[in-house]
Amino acid sequence: IAREAGDRAKVAVRSRDKNIDPVGTCVGPRGQRVQAIVNELNGENMDIIEWNEDPVVFIQNALSPAQVLKVDFNEEAHACIVVVPDNQLSLAIGKRGQNARLAARLTTYKIDIKSESSYADYLEEQAALALEAQAAAEVEARDQAVEAEEAVLEAEPASDQ
Repeated sequence: IAREAGDRAKVAVRSRDKNIDPVGTCVGPRGQRVQAIVNELNGENMDIIEWNEDPVVFIQNALSPAQVLKVDFNEEAHACIVVVPDNQLSLAIGKRGQNARLAARLTTYKIDIKSESSYADYLEEQAALALEAQAAAEVEARDQAVEAEEAVLEAEPASDQ
């Protein structure tokens, strides 16, 4: 459960029985079960999503109703970049960032949401940075090789002429 009291909650549910729809069961016939909870919480909105062991599917579910195109993980930072269509960026982020915040709390991942076009720009930027780093490493390796060669030449005794 991830909740902003008085406003909205996201609840992840699952069923061990494959024949039972966990979200439908929580919502109930004609929304009766969830409506009783919403009434008890004085009208607080509630998103009920299906929990999934696969973090990609879980994050996709948590960001619904937005369509997620890609989830790019950084396991070391327990973070991910989520790519959504350009026209669904505001839907994925939500009003005042609420959908993204609740999804991040629910999934325990730091979620960075990018539109398709900004993700393409991000990838180009990352590729340019990688090329710069590779070029710098090559220059450093060359400099070290030259220094090592000079040290060898200095260490050799001068030959008589």
